Amino acid sequence: MPTEPLPELASDFVPFATAALDFHRAINMPVAPVAASRTELDSLHAHLVALYGLLDAHTARTAPVAGVEGDHLRSCRVRLWQAAEHLHAAYHAAPQRVTGRLPTREACRARLPEGVPDLTMCQRHLATAARVRRDHTPADLRGPFTGLIRH
Repeated sequence: MPTEPLPELASDFVPFATAALDFHRAINMPVAPVAASRTELDSLHAHLVALYGLLDAHTARTAPVAGVEGDHLRSCRVRLWQAAEHLHAAYHAAPQRVTGRLPTREACRARLPEGVPDLTMCQRHLATAARVRRDHTPADLRGPFTGLIRH
């Protein structure tokens, strides 16, 4: 019995996104040692969250038909989330945009958003975190990367 042909795929934009990141690094990264700004950290966080979503879609489609590949994609998704967690923490440890002051220890401990536009990053992070907690166990999210997967 013949199978239905696959639908025509749209142009692949991932190589363009990769090239844009490489171009950004080459053009915008200062030579001198300078801490990343909150704007840069926010953009990187948005990029990682979008990449997490793309890998999530690939994992959902791949895992049922290719178990080993699905496990590797699932592991990659977890590592991306861990990187997004670190970017979120770095963002809140960076100097504030308007005042240039570092957050106080109390503000860091409270982990409270500092208002608009800072709240946008926290909203993005919390929305993705809810999805991440549905898809992964706490052991998955906190486990160190050993490079070992079930296969």
